[in-house]
Amino acid sequence: MSDLIISLIQSDLHWEDKNANLAMFGEKINGIKEKTHIVLLPEMFSTGFSMKPETLAETMHGPTVEWMKRVSASRKVILAGSLMIEEEGNYHNRLVWMLPNGQLGFYDKRHLFAYANEHEHYAPGSKRLIAAVNGWKVNLMVCYDLRFPVWARQSPDTEDGSPEYDLLVYVANWPERRNHAWKTLLQARAIENQCFVAGVNRVGNDGNEIYHSGDSMVVDPMGAIMETIVHDQGIITITLKRDTLNDVRTKLPFLQDGDEFNLLT
Repeated sequence: MSDLIISLIQSDLHWEDKNANLAMFGEKINGIKEKTHIVLLPEMFSTGFSMKPETLAETMHGPTVEWMKRVSASRKVILAGSLMIEEEGNYHNRLVWMLPNGQLGFYDKRHLFAYANEHEHYAPGSKRLIAAVNGWKVNLMVCYDLRFPVWARQSPDTEDGSPEYDLLVYVANWPERRNHAWKTLLQARAIENQCFVAGVNRVGNDGNEIYHSGDSMVVDPMGAIMETIVHDQGIITITLKRDTLNDVRTKLPFLQDGDEFNLLT
């Protein structure tokens, strides 16, 4: 199986201004000159972490999803990030996984951040999304999900006995005041699941004057930070080595000793 190249875009966001954010991310994506397979954007990348879905949410045929489709096709990359989606009378904080051919998958954030009243505005998801690319399996999650390890735990009961996924992704708007938890938990998820972890966060103040230091990072299956950006806007493009993953899982076969359990997926 081949290696996987991913790009994480850490950026400030224009508060509740879709057009400005889409234009900004379009420029940043076009500025990626290295080869990459996946481009990861922060949580609610088109608006910031807003509790106004009644005025800002779109459908799956709205302008932001259509923008993702165009950018993914033109750059021939998988594009992923979350946005507000309205569906059947409910609002979702939905991560969209857009393929260059226009096909997509999505994951609705399961753990809603009650501390900021997210649960009063959005409906929780109930199913995980594990996508496939270049022989890799990618588990896609959103921000606050990071605090709930069971939702991300590798299950030992797959049909062929192999791990469920190889890369765990979190797209986030995680405040600087709790960045110690962000950094520690990203490393913990990598260690306990013997996988690569990518966490992409925003930077700067949001519309509520909450500061975000970013701390976007990629972590290897042993929990070591491979690359990170703190406080500044920037892009991480990094190659994840299949051999590294295989070596860890072969030499330290801890996953096979895990407890058997089933998630509601």
